[in-house]
Amino acid sequence: MLSSNRVTITPDEMKEIADRLAPYLPPNLTRAERNESGWGMDYTFKPYTGRETEPIEPSTHKDPRLTYVPRDEDEREHSLRRKAGTLLSDMYARALSLWRDAAYVADLKEVVQDAPARWAEYEQASQALEAAAAYLRTPQAGAEWPSAIARLVDAQLAATTTATAFDQRARGIAQAHRTHVYADLGHHAALTAAGYPEARHWHITDLDGYGGWGDSSLAAQVRRLIEEQDDHLAKVGRLTGVTD
Repeated sequence: MLSSNRVTITPDEMKEIADRLAPYLPPNLTRAERNESGWGMDYTFKPYTGRETEPIEPSTHKDPRLTYVPRDEDEREHSLRRKAGTLLSDMYARALSLWRDAAYVADLKEVVQDAPARWAEYEQASQALEAAAAYLRTPQAGAEWPSAIARLVDAQLAATTTATAFDQRARGIAQAHRTHVYADLGHHAALTAAGYPEARHWHITDLDGYGGWGDSSLAAQVRRLIEEQDDHLAKVGRLTGVTD
């Protein structure tokens, strides 16, 4: 006897239900069997690619063996068909969950493209910018101040350029996150499944964070850093008499 929090199904009923549901099984389902605990069902599916048609539970209202029958008309058929409907819904709920995850991963594989290389370029530029800014605080920088400032400006430009380039890919990833908001996979889990576990370290903000007053993109982050650096240099110049 199979039990769950909603129905209890005997072996004979299961055999009859399996026969009636045969034409309606979700795609990729290879096995349906009782959970070892005796509660609920376990379903086995061939992996979805995410490019199949979304598995939507079909209507059985016109099927003479599955359409609704009132309890007072035929209690056995009423119970059997209610249980069949419960199992069919369970199957499609599981199929839809798997398909959504697969579709999410498939879309990420398409939009990530060269994001790893772009992130690596940004990290290199970011480190160079940090080094250029740090050098200005050393005694050696005073002897070549114009050149040191020029190197900082070059580093700022490189950081801005590489951050903007990465944002182009990050926005596509953020769009995929938004599109697949109902998938069970979280952002990092989906990117890992797509083959990019290192994406945990990437700067990917919410889709609404790309542009506008609430811009939280990587380029915006770099822009704010550069503004802080420029303000600091301007103040140093005024206090040291280098600038008016």
